[in-house]
Amino acid sequence: MSARILLVDDEPGVRESVQAYLEDSGYAVQVAAGAKDAWEMLQRDPPELVITDVMMPQVDGYQFLKQMRDDPRFVAMPVVFLTARGMKSDRISGYQAGCDAYLPKPFDPEELIAIVKNILKRRESTNSEAGGIAKQIAAELRGMMGTGSAIVTTPPPINIDFTPREQSVLDLVAAGLMNKEIARQLDTSVRNVEKYVSRLFGKTGTNSRTELVRYALEHGLTK
Repeated sequence: MSARILLVDDEPGVRESVQAYLEDSGYAVQVAAGAKDAWEMLQRDPPELVITDVMMPQVDGYQFLKQMRDDPRFVAMPVVFLTARGMKSDRISGYQAGCDAYLPKPFDPEELIAIVKNILKRRESTNSEAGGIAKQIAAELRGMMGTGSAIVTTPPPINIDFTPREQSVLDLVAAGLMNKEIARQLDTSVRNVEKYVSRLFGKTGTNSRTELVRYALEHGLTK
C-alpha cells in the first residue's frame, strides 16, 4: 500500500507540480490550498506525512504545525516545510517549531523524494520498535499480575465506552500487533486502524502505543 502524503501549498503551480512528482514516485497524495482545509483533511483521513508551505495567507505553516503538535493525535506526525525563505535563521526557526525537514524553494524534486523516503523509513522503524516494547510491557505486566506479589497493586477496572471495533483494535495493540497486522486480522485498511488507534489515544489520554498498552492492562481494559 502506497504511503499517503498531505501536501499543503497556496500556489497552484507548485502544488500541482509537487503532487505530480510525488505520485510519479509511488505516493498517494492529498492536496490542500490552505491550512484550514488541510486541518479538516488531517482529521478525516490522517496521512503518514505532511508537506506544507510556510508562507501562506490566514494561517501560515508555523501556525499549522503548532496546531498539529498541540493535538496528541498528530504530535509525532512527520512534517516537511517548503519555503521561499532559505536563510539560516529561517531554517533554525523551522526546526525549533518542530518540523522534520526544511527545504527552501526552488528545490530539486529528487531531494524532496529522498527526504520523504528517509523520514517514512525512520517512522516505520520507530513504529516497529514501539511494537516490540509494547509486547515486552504487556508480557511483564501480565506476569506481574499473575504472580500475586504483594508489591503489585492493580488499579480497579474503569469503564470507557469503546465501540466493538475500538475494543478489537485495543486488544490486538495490547497483543503487540502493528497496524498492518491488525488490518489483516480485522480485514480492514491500515488507514482505518490508524483512525481507531488515534481514537483510543483520545479516550484513554495516552500519546503512544506503549502508554496505551500500559494503561489498558493496568485498568483491565483489554482481554
